[in-house]
Amino acid sequence: MELPTYSHLTKGSVLIASPDIDNGVYFRAVIIICEHSAAGSFGLIINKNLEIELSEEILGVKEFANPNVQILAGGMIQPNQLMILHSSSELPDQTLKLCEGVFLGGDLQFLQEAVSNSNGPSVRLCFGYCGWGAGQLEREFLSGDWFLYPGKAKYVFEVSPEKIWQTILRDMGGKYATLSMIPEDLSLN
Repeated sequence: MELPTYSHLTKGSVLIASPDIDNGVYFRAVIIICEHSAAGSFGLIINKNLEIELSEEILGVKEFANPNVQILAGGMIQPNQLMILHSSSELPDQTLKLCEGVFLGGDLQFLQEAVSNSNGPSVRLCFGYCGWGAGQLEREFLSGDWFLYPGKAKYVFEVSPEKIWQTILRDMGGKYATLSMIPEDLSLN
């Protein structure tokens, strides 16, 4: 299978950090692209858990009844801004479809209902986002910082954040599958 080139950087694709990015927030990061144009790009990291508790005052909900809610560090830009990734196609006027089964957006009422419903949609609450200026992401891709692969709801909602990086690389096959086996701490090798 031939992998996508930088000309395939589109909404819904995922960026997978190459092993060359060996520290910081982008270490083994997987980012779903939410928008990409000549003016720039933005995306959300989907594999970095954020260990915080959301108070009742923020969401107006006492507890999350939905077992399919995770809180993630979406990126370093505006880390206090909340963005919602979810699997519900019920709000076409309020959401942006990123790829099949993955939507961005929604209002407070949707969020309250989604987290309160034990049978609600899968929800990823992303604090912050990643952004690139015009041509910046293309340059990073061409320099080998990122691999590109089609996005899937499976990666966003089904695979645990700790396993997304390795899972996508294995799915890419070939040399990428081999890269998935590199230990996080090379001193253990």
